[in-house]
Amino acid sequence: MTLTGSTLAEISPPDNGTMLDLDGLDVYRSAPPVGTPIKGGLIVIHEIWGLVAHIKDVADRFAAQGYVVYAPDILSHGGVTPQAGAELERLRESNDPAEQHRLQPLMREALTAARQPEYAAWAVGALQRVVTALAAEPGVAGHIGVIGFCFGGTFAFALAAADPRIRIAFPFYGSPPEGSLANIACPVRAFYGGQDERLMASLPELRDRMAKAGIDFTAQVYPDAQHAFFNNTNTHAYDAVVAADAWQQVLEILANQFDNK
Repeated sequence: MTLTGSTLAEISPPDNGTMLDLDGLDVYRSAPPVGTPIKGGLIVIHEIWGLVAHIKDVADRFAAQGYVVYAPDILSHGGVTPQAGAELERLRESNDPAEQHRLQPLMREALTAARQPEYAAWAVGALQRVVTALAAEPGVAGHIGVIGFCFGGTFAFALAAADPRIRIAFPFYGSPPEGSLANIACPVRAFYGGQDERLMASLPELRDRMAKAGIDFTAQVYPDAQHAFFNNTNTHAYDAVVAADAWQQVLEILANQFDNK
């Protein structure tokens, strides 16, 4: 996939963390300053734009709260590099009708590989390698959570179902994957915008599936919020008040979950 326009370097602020190579998987690592007590570890899974500046910023924000954070790039394997994702974000924000017209076909092209069943199996396996690496970090002590946004929200569900080392999962406006969720052994705290019609239509069925599987599941719905309400680079959907409330809830839930286990 070839995209022209702004590059990631032009859009991204300087990274506060470092890039790791986990057997060919790029992972952005952000951690509290040396000497700061570690509260636990957190995996941050990106949206359909990939490992762009916004996701690194989210990782840095959690690190500032005392968490060792790994944000893996699982979309480059599916054909969407961070540079391509940044260009797609630029098109999303453009007021030029011609560029808006380009966005949808480019998105379909970019995500063709990532929609294949074999990709999902690869991605879950890659995320489990991330869990293994994060678990080895000093101070994490088995306190590992996952948070994912949209595309990443789906994989937050999937990782929780695949890996019992996950102690808490936060899908933000993500659809659960196909197949059984019965293996999820941790609490799931999901966040949705009430104006996200597709996910609102499927939420009753999801609640029913979770209840039948005996999973500790809670969905926080913000009635007036859109899909992607947490992404402060998305001028079409970002809701500062709602995002701040969700952020505070996640921090409180993380603290309670890790302090009590």
